[in-house]
Amino acid sequence: MGNNLIKVGWREWVSLPDLGIATIKAKLDSGARTSCIHAFYVEDFKKDGADWVRFGVHPKQNDTASELVCEAQVIDRRQVRDSGGHCEMRPVILTTLSIGNTTFDCEFTLTNRDSMKFRMLLGRKAMNGRMMIDTSKSYEQGRANQERGKNENCNTIKK
Repeated sequence: MGNNLIKVGWREWVSLPDLGIATIKAKLDSGARTSCIHAFYVEDFKKDGADWVRFGVHPKQNDTASELVCEAQVIDRRQVRDSGGHCEMRPVILTTLSIGNTTFDCEFTLTNRDSMKFRMLLGRKAMNGRMMIDTSKSYEQGRANQERGKNENCNTIKK
């Protein structure tokens, strides 16, 4: 198992191609169990009888003018305790995550991270058996592939 682990820094560029997010900066946080994405105006709806969620994402740090509107099927709702000890019920989605040349399905909770520096946290559940963090490094896997296109579950809005 150890030889198959990809070496990552404490922060990395990743992409979420199923959501049309070509690049987003993620903090790799072994202290967080679950992964989360910054989401705002989260709206629940039904699609083909299944629970779905529509949400906005600001994929770039300090840039609220660039906004993506994404849709994903809700696979669960979970009570999550944040780093400040506050509990919040969050929708959980399953989507594809790409980091470097590695791609896998990953669960994310949706929450408002407006006051946080990083738009995404990658928790230990996603990293377990896949990655080894070198906390002295950043962006070991390089920039996410900019060519990954959008799909029908995401729209780009420029304000």
